[in-house]
Amino acid sequence: MTVAVDRERVERLTHELLEAIGEDPDRPGLKQTPARMAELYSEFFSGVGADAAAPLARTISVTRGPAPDTLPSGAVLLRDILFRSVCEHHLLPFAGHAHIAYLPGEQVVGLGALVKVVEILAARPQVQERLGEQIADTIAEHLDTRGVLVVLDASHGCVTMRGGRQPEASTLTIAARGEYADAAARAELIALIGASAGSATRFSDSGGALS
Repeated sequence: MTVAVDRERVERLTHELLEAIGEDPDRPGLKQTPARMAELYSEFFSGVGADAAAPLARTISVTRGPAPDTLPSGAVLLRDILFRSVCEHHLLPFAGHAHIAYLPGEQVVGLGALVKVVEILAARPQVQERLGEQIADTIAEHLDTRGVLVVLDASHGCVTMRGGRQPEASTLTIAARGEYADAAARAELIALIGASAGSATRFSDSGGALS
């Protein structure tokens, strides 16, 4: 069950936070900020407590077509899914592209369902490494798949706006299940993802490490 954000409490805490940094929460430029923060947090954290597997409940059989005894021979690959989340370490945003591939068994799912899985899991305090693993686990556990691959390419506010302040830096993570746990088996997919026009970075996969 989705946990509703307590907007009134967020407003009160934002008001207190502004005071804590030495600001006047009642000055014109900040007077509406607590309400805006409550609205923002309701959107950014709408996935807290939500069931990420729910979008995968409706599947389509691929064994009812002209070749009912033939399973799909290749992967279903959805590239360049835009996502944004909030890093749980500093509550700063990170955003980028998710690339998802799965090797179907006897069932496939609508492509929009894969997007929904990403959106639900991203809409909660996260770290990129865990987000990719959760997406992979959700698909592997709730679809009839022989393999799952999830690659995330994201830019983090905690890297681009604080600390070393590296505005061009991006982070790549990979999560693989089933047949795609073998780097050689996923090599073709990695090449296709790396060639994607929406990908900010070209990369290679060697033994599970991205560079």
